[in-house]
Amino acid sequence: MTACECCGNTYDKAFEISIGGTTHTFDSFQCAINVLAPRCLHCKVPIIGQGMEARGQYFCCAHCARQAGIQEVVDRAPDRGVAAP
Repeated sequence: MTACECCGNTYDKAFEISIGGTTHTFDSFQCAINVLAPRCLHCKVPIIGQGMEARGQYFCCAHCARQAGIQEVVDRAPDRGVAAP
């Protein structure tokens, strides 16, 4: 059994993730997210969805990007989320 690099738990169903030539071992997706997910520059939340990248920085949403001074990103398309008829 291999130990999780996040929590140290040894688990017979641990899995490996390889990124950029480095291999990591985890016992759960929660631990993998905690270690590997990029963090929002503004609020520090782990970005596990699409997120946003602007000026080489990662944000969880347009609001956080605006808080960091990046005004050109938006959360919605210009239709304001209204479905076409």
